[in-house]
Amino acid sequence: MVNRVWGRLIAPFAALAVLTGQAAAVTAPILVVEAESGKVLYSQGATDPWYPASITKLMTTYVALSMVRQGKIGLDTLLTVSPEAAAEPPSKMGFKPGTQITLDNALKIIMVKSANDVSWTIAEGLGGSVEGFADMMNETAHRIGMRESRWYNPNGLPEPRQWTTARDMAILARALIRDFPDQQGLFSISAIQYGKAVMANHNGLLGRYAGADGMKTGFICSGGFNVVASATRGGRRIITVVMGQPSARERDIKAADLFDYGFSQSAGWTAQTLDSLPPSNVATPPDMRPYICDKRKPMPVDEGPGALTAGADGAATSLLGAATADTSSLAFAALSSANVRGRTLPPRAPLQPVAIWTGRDPAEGAMALARAEQEAQASKDAARTSKLEAAQRKREEAKAVKEAAREAAKQAAAEKAAKARAAAVTAPKPAAKIAKDKSVPAATSAYTAVEAAKPAAKPAGAKPAAKPAAAKPAPKKPEAKADAKPASKKAAKAKDDDA
Repeated sequence: MVNRVWGRLIAPFAALAVLTGQAAAVTAPILVVEAESGKVLYSQGATDPWYPASITKLMTTYVALSMVRQGKIGLDTLLTVSPEAAAEPPSKMGFKPGTQITLDNALKIIMVKSANDVSWTIAEGLGGSVEGFADMMNETAHRIGMRESRWYNPNGLPEPRQWTTARDMAILARALIRDFPDQQGLFSISAIQYGKAVMANHNGLLGRYAGADGMKTGFICSGGFNVVASATRGGRRIITVVMGQPSARERDIKAADLFDYGFSQSAGWTAQTLDSLPPSNVATPPDMRPYICDKRKPMPVDEGPGALTAGADGAATSLLGAATADTSSLAFAALSSANVRGRTLPPRAPLQPVAIWTGRDPAEGAMALARAEQEAQASKDAARTSKLEAAQRKREEAKAVKEAAREAAKQAAAEKAAKARAAAVTAPKPAAKIAKDKSVPAATSAYTAVEAAKPAAKPAGAKPAAKPAAAKPAPKKPEAKADAKPASKKAAKAKDDDA
């Protein structure tokens, strides 16, 4: 008992000691650069390998837009959702296999909703397979100057071999801005609308930080909360990359503070460029799962403002806030988790949803959506009917069981009573009881002898019994006198005729 109590007391301190010992080895990547010149305004762990999560979808988008620019496909090219794509885990749109969607709508969906099933659909549609598209991602990354990135899937779901760096993601962001100026609106959509459903962008800076105009967020337990963000003020555009944060809120606040710092600085001619950043001594990305996704707390989610976090104020915050800036002038909240606590960005501006649909055009999409809604309603009604029928069957079965039990009890009671009556009839009466029962003769017969009815013979010498007194005869009326006169002559005549 004492050992268990002692263990509970020292466990928190032991965990803190472990995290403190690892803090010096873990540096959350941070990078601030000018979009136009590529000059670095601040960097921290910028070339350390890190798990990218859904910021991978920026690479997927670059490959797709490159194919459009080369004329191989168009934004109106239809892509078909495969069973494998439909089986991808959330975040997802949940389209059924066989659903078709244009590339333009697919890109809007992955930039706003970060749908993994749609990213998979793009990869299969443009690369022939996910593996083929991953090869295209790696070739494109190498061509535009990304040195440390390795791609194996188009959506950023956990893959231990897939990683990138803050430097590479800044290079990719600059390439998207430079090479596709007519597609910049793709990265600043505040929300999309599919039918009646409105889905807000996961990027918590959009509509909350003045000048924010892109690009993409990402989260997995092993990599924490990441963002590649851009903002423009006074014609000057800055790109900020923040990776490995313990919560969406902390990530967004640090990115906002880094933007404030970047806009207050000017890159001199001696400033480093992205290409001149030295390579990292770290061989593989750290796995942040034990610190980001604490099993004792709710699973963190990357759903924009107010996103849940498993340990934003716990050990992970202390771990990731351990790194210190090399520049003395950079003593602001972005590198101090203590100053981030309790802070929030302003409320989000009203959403301006952009409509998306399945099929070739909105009319076809509306018809498909109406069919889907009818099928969903029919399925819901069928499920409700099935539930009611099951409940009715259950009640009837319970009633039948109850009735059967009642009948069995009645039958058992009847059988018991019958056995009791039979036992009472066949059981012999005790002798004492028979002797006292004078109403029953000692021996009886259904047939009595005739002689038994005759009186017994008188014994010799017995005196005759006294004769019973004779009953007096009833007095007779005196007979009519002979000389009585007949009542009438007619009566006398009648008497003579009879004689």
